[in-house]
Amino acid sequence: MTGIVKEFKEFIARGNLVDLAVAVVIGTAFAALVQSLVEDLVTPVIAAVFGQPDFSNLVFTINGSAFSYGNFINAVITFVLVAAAVFFLIVKPMNLFQQRVKRGEDPDVKDCPECLSEIPQAATRCAHCTTKLAA
Repeated sequence: MTGIVKEFKEFIARGNLVDLAVAVVIGTAFAALVQSLVEDLVTPVIAAVFGQPDFSNLVFTINGSAFSYGNFINAVITFVLVAAAVFFLIVKPMNLFQQRVKRGEDPDVKDCPECLSEIPQAATRCAHCTTKLAA
């Protein structure tokens, strides 16, 4: 029984599990924030332009079945805003960071044109594939 408890403690203590839990909590809070942004700020601006005060009230009926397409419009706006926020606040800065790191790579090594492994700048032959390199 103590082996299972020990394994469980190791499982809980793993960094990636904690990171995942933090991501879920932050993601949930972020979703609520974006939902509020859409409902309280973006939708009224769009409504001011197009004259519809709330998209969630948009409904059409066919044979007694109601289709609430306004909720779908709100969901699409929310999705686009979340995607834009993730792109501009996470993806774009991370790409810039990775480019800076890549530019700062070790100038004492180069890639072999044949096997793409790293070799010293001064090498005249690749140690991995033995390709003769140009001077």
